Amino acid sequence: MYNGIGLTTPRGSGTNGYVVRNLSALRSHDRMQDRQSAWDAAPPKHREPDQEILEHERKRQVEVKCLELQLQLEDDGVDEDETEKQVGALREKLLATLALSKPAKSLKLSDTHGMAAAKKAEMNRMAAALGTRRDYAEGEAFDREKQEEQRQRRMVEREEREARREE
Repeated sequence: MYNGIGLTTPRGSGTNGYVVRNLSALRSHDRMQDRQSAWDAAPPKHREPDQEILEHERKRQVEVKCLELQLQLEDDGVDEDETEKQVGALREKLLATLALSKPAKSLKLSDTHGMAAAKKAEMNRMAAALGTRRDYAEGEAFDREKQEEQRQRRMVEREEREARREE
């Protein structure tokens, strides 16, 4: 034991008793340039969900429910024609009421496109709640030329609306 650290004796501990400093707990210190360049980095881009993959997943869920019904009917001893009829009716009903999106909490981590669709819907709700325009671009409020251009465009649109109203 050195300075109160380590074992009094290594006997029975399964170690050699040598005290080694734990370097895994050390933090890596960022340089000042790294911290400053973090502000200049572009925000992360959100990938659009692939609608074909989402549609395929919804159809797969419908087929799973149809297969479960078919297996249940076969176990109950229902004849084959009646089974096909009931499974076909269920398939038509489920395809007609195909859910467009699931809540994000019920999605698996492997369902990346479903999570992307849920995130897109969440971002759209947030933008609507905050009243953000669809053509909003981050940082354009500080561009004087862009602001003047938008002001001129709004004035022209307002004059056109007033002209149409007067007619």
